[in-house]
Amino acid sequence: MAKEKRSSSFRKVLVFILLVLFIIIALMGQFGYIDLAALDDAMEPFLGNRPFQTEPQTAVVPPLTEVSASGEWWEVYFTTPDGETNHISSKLVEYITRAQETIHIASYEFNLDEVADALIAAHNRGVEVQFMTDDERGIEGDEKDGHGQFARLERAGIEVNDDDRGGLMHNKFWIFDGKVVWTGSTNITINGTTKNNNNVIVFNSPLIAEIYEREFQEMWTDGEFGITSTSTVDLQHVVINETPITVLFGAEDEVGIELAELLGTAETSIRFMAYSFTDDDMGGTLLQRAQNEVDVMEIFEKTGSETEYSEMSMLYCADIPVLQDGNPNKLHHKVLIIDKHIVVTGSFNFSESADKKNDENLVIIDSAEIAEEYLKEFDRRWAEAQEVDPTDIPCK
Repeated sequence: MAKEKRSSSFRKVLVFILLVLFIIIALMGQFGYIDLAALDDAMEPFLGNRPFQTEPQTAVVPPLTEVSASGEWWEVYFTTPDGETNHISSKLVEYITRAQETIHIASYEFNLDEVADALIAAHNRGVEVQFMTDDERGIEGDEKDGHGQFARLERAGIEVNDDDRGGLMHNKFWIFDGKVVWTGSTNITINGTTKNNNNVIVFNSPLIAEIYEREFQEMWTDGEFGITSTSTVDLQHVVINETPITVLFGAEDEVGIELAELLGTAETSIRFMAYSFTDDDMGGTLLQRAQNEVDVMEIFEKTGSETEYSEMSMLYCADIPVLQDGNPNKLHHKVLIIDKHIVVTGSFNFSESADKKNDENLVIIDSAEIAEEYLKEFDRRWAEAQEVDPTDIPCK
């Protein structure tokens, strides 16, 4: 009897010691003194399980050099000039590969072979592919060195049309299966996706796709472009998951007036990234808001920003913080961020040509979540931007 009691007491002491030892090991692992994953690996063949429940170690895969974010119905991507991978092209190929019925494209320029390959593969599996482009930068540009992608599409049986007119078909949108829209400032070219600062926004929304499809058919079926296009602006406002979105098309929707009015509503802050900014009404509104204590900051693409037509001189001489971009290629964004919750982006440069002649698209999104991503991009570009040389801008 005494022997059984001693045996029972011994087991209790042993269990207690093992429990304390287990706790000590776990704590040491938590603070990095013991590799619990390695210990689990060693003990699993004997115990049949992993006592510390760590996941088996896998090879560490370096992240892609991309800047992106997403929500339930949207995705945002920014180019990373001279990065190791072309994540914009890869993402677009993913959408092409997933398409089942239709791919309708309105793209100013095009010279990416991998995207041409994906479009031809989609066509061969029965997807309707229709490509609208600009007559000069698209079709005529296809004859230049490093191009020829439109010719490849046509040889494969894909329909390619152009605007055949003086103004630009400057759009940059893709519609997949009438459900998904890809748009932003990015031309689907080597420069556009790997050298210039650009953005892409993707909407997973049939409602938004319907708006863009209507515009596409105006060009493709009706042959309407620029100022002669039919405006359907009253049908271009939607709400997705409590997020108001407005789509505008140039030149028929008087986008410049709309943007000047939108800037006039700013209460606290305006951030601007502009490849081209020559619109006097918008410039005057920016100056007025800054004089009313709205925090205004702007980054200009250096090329063209010092001319008499640019708004940079007026803003700089009014002591509004403006910088010129630091990218040795191009800052190609056409972005406004107002009061940290309204984002404007698209193909629309802030110029008279965009407003009066070209075929353009632009989207206005009221979402603090999306605005946060564009503000991060603004901060990245501001950090590398350059001070304006005062000898280049003589202020009176």
